[in-house]
Amino acid sequence: MLEKIGIFSGLSRQEAESLEPFFKQERRRKRDVIFSEGDPSQWFYAVLEGKVKITKLSQEGKELILEMIGPGEVFGGVAAIRGLPYPANALAMEDCLLLKVSSEDLLGILGRFPVLTMAIFQDLGGRLQRSHESVKLMALEKVMARVAALLVKLAGKDGRQTPEGTLIDMRLTKQEIAEMVGTTVETSIRTMSRLKKDGIIAEKNGGILIKDMERLKELI
Repeated sequence: MLEKIGIFSGLSRQEAESLEPFFKQERRRKRDVIFSEGDPSQWFYAVLEGKVKITKLSQEGKELILEMIGPGEVFGGVAAIRGLPYPANALAMEDCLLLKVSSEDLLGILGRFPVLTMAIFQDLGGRLQRSHESVKLMALEKVMARVAALLVKLAGKDGRQTPEGTLIDMRLTKQEIAEMVGTTVETSIRTMSRLKKDGIIAEKNGGILIKDMERLKELI
């Protein structure tokens, strides 16, 4: 199991297998709340299958998606390590298979394997950078610029190159796009339609194909 999680790649197979008894598998259905902002940080999570979104509520009560966590990635680390309440909400975007380890066992594991401590902090550093990018994205005045910045960000994280362009191979609803850029669903639909009409993006196999990355970046 653990060999599928990026932060454990520095361990030998024998070391990884020795840690597996500390981890529990947990299945979650689409839209399940995994934890809420302010809950005690009892668990450190990793995604084996599916996707999880990390969200906060705006002052107006709208859900804003800060980050999406996919297979091989972890979440809940800062809170679990520091013993602080979870700083945001985690919800299943689709049916998920998760691994979780208690915060107490996690601290013991980190004490045994310092290489894991470095891997977790490198992961947290990358996540902090992406959080800053999300904040900057929300600060852009024009919705078109926000959507363009979001697509460039997702392409950098989850995109793969194809002969036609960069494919963001994930199913995103217009509602989810709206929540990630802080706008309405109607505006999200209009903006994505405009990008398609201009030949900058297209839909492919349920994902988003960026056909002209340079033009997309010019919109930011």
